[in-house]
Amino acid sequence: MAIAALVFRLVRGALLTATLCGFLFAWTPVIAAERGSSWQAEWEKTVAAAKKEARLNLYVGRYGSEKFLNEFRREFPEIKVIGTNGTGNSLGTRIVAEARAGNMVADIYSGGAVTNFEILYKGKVLDSLKAALILPEVVDESKWFGGKQRYNDPEQQHVFIYIANPTSSSVYFNSNLVNPQDFKSYWDLVNPKWKGKLVSQEPTGTGIGPSLQFFFYHPELGPDFLRKLFIDQQAVYSRDRRQMTDWLAQGKYALCLGCRDSEKARKQGLPVDEMDMVAWKEGSAISPGGGSMSLIKGGPNPNAAKVFINWFLSRRGQIALQKYEDLYGEEPPNSRRVDIPKEMLPPRSRLVEGRSYFDFTEPKYADMTPIFQLAKEFMKGREGK
Repeated sequence: MAIAALVFRLVRGALLTATLCGFLFAWTPVIAAERGSSWQAEWEKTVAAAKKEARLNLYVGRYGSEKFLNEFRREFPEIKVIGTNGTGNSLGTRIVAEARAGNMVADIYSGGAVTNFEILYKGKVLDSLKAALILPEVVDESKWFGGKQRYNDPEQQHVFIYIANPTSSSVYFNSNLVNPQDFKSYWDLVNPKWKGKLVSQEPTGTGIGPSLQFFFYHPELGPDFLRKLFIDQQAVYSRDRRQMTDWLAQGKYALCLGCRDSEKARKQGLPVDEMDMVAWKEGSAISPGGGSMSLIKGGPNPNAAKVFINWFLSRRGQIALQKYEDLYGEEPPNSRRVDIPKEMLPPRSRLVEGRSYFDFTEPKYADMTPIFQLAKEFMKGREGK
């Protein structure tokens, strides 16, 4: 009897285990299907609502050319994209003014990370962009450089960095006056021979913010380098990028910080070019290069904004981004997505495996307050020349 009871218990246990395994096995695809259908249902609902809104107001400082936007329009013809272009300062100030007036027009801002953080994030006009991500391929952080998505705000959800441009210090030169082979370090820029021969965008604005962040936070450069570059070299400032490039091409100045029109001018045969800092002593940086995006709180077309954000950060959107020159006629940017082809990019725009880069898009480098305070010293007596 004891043996029979033992056998009965063993058989019953095996049957229960088999039944339970069968139950779980049968429900596994159901659970997976529910998870899959969950995002799909949300996406279809969002797209349907976006088509009813039928409009997207995109405030874009960079990477918003019509050729690029036409890629989105072909996929979502029901959504009319209205692009408003301008400098980061002007667009950021405009968005904050809209918020204060209770008449928000912008849905999305795409442009400089400094504008996004210093003006929009600090102005409390941003919603969580991270919460707007729906497509699995966009949510998957393994598809992005370093195995993670990069936000430069402390909460890691408002200012999405989608560009990783190497060697982007925004230093340009007149090729008739400057031999780039003479430069082996950033400290060569403060050689007395270049005193009075540097023109720059105003350092108190957001236009050259990434360059200032790199200079300020780099352990081998820092505030002392900035003082020598702007004060000792008697830099002259301008708010007009085209004017700066004209001055550079004419030889009025030999060096320029922020002449973004130089690539277009070079292709027109003018004697201007960008410094290649790959081999410089301090190494090169990974710059957002104007490539950050945010979702504006209270925008009139929230669903269209979500559709655009997900399309833009998808493989299709980021491949399209790398195909076109941006608003300033520069070379196509390098997306932080790593699962897309890079062959279309010029060699100097690609990240090189094994090379050390200073990635100042980390949140700890986002605060420009100490840099702007220092920049006020640079501006004394140097404006308007």
